[in-house]
Amino acid sequence: MLREAFLDAMSLTAATVTVVTTDGPAGRAGVTVSAMTPVAADGDSPTILVCINAASRSVQSILENGRFCLNILREDQQAVADAFAGRLPEFSEDKFACAHWLDTPTGSPRLKGALAALDCHVGSAHRQDTHHVIFGSVGTITRGAHGDPLVHCNRAYRTLGGHGAGIARRKAS
Repeated sequence: MLREAFLDAMSLTAATVTVVTTDGPAGRAGVTVSAMTPVAADGDSPTILVCINAASRSVQSILENGRFCLNILREDQQAVADAFAGRLPEFSEDKFACAHWLDTPTGSPRLKGALAALDCHVGSAHRQDTHHVIFGSVGTITRGAHGDPLVHCNRAYRTLGGHGAGIARRKAS
């Protein structure tokens, strides 16, 4: 009962939808993530935190490659989020076929047209219960297209409805 109450309460929080990607000796991989937050802008480099389910096939590649790109999705990029969440069967063999990708300085894939992309090295990581908590040291930031972020709240995709004018519901696949 506590688990269900927790999930219900957390569904009320709004989170920006991102896709975390990597490439390197452990392979090319990516996963949709909403558990992301900035940690610090000071120090040698900014720090970002992402939480990824340990059951995800992508998390081992991210950890072994030691690098990742955090792609902040634009409100019209729901299909990219769905592809990397495994909800679109036509992209089950190659999630990256859903969009156009560029390489970051570390070699991680960056989504062309994302609102922003943060190219990171894994600073530290540890497993907490069912998830890996990964801290990334940001090396470069690419600010992309203008627009509003894709948001997930109350178990559905949401948009800000025109530069923060309100929140509109989008049907999740």
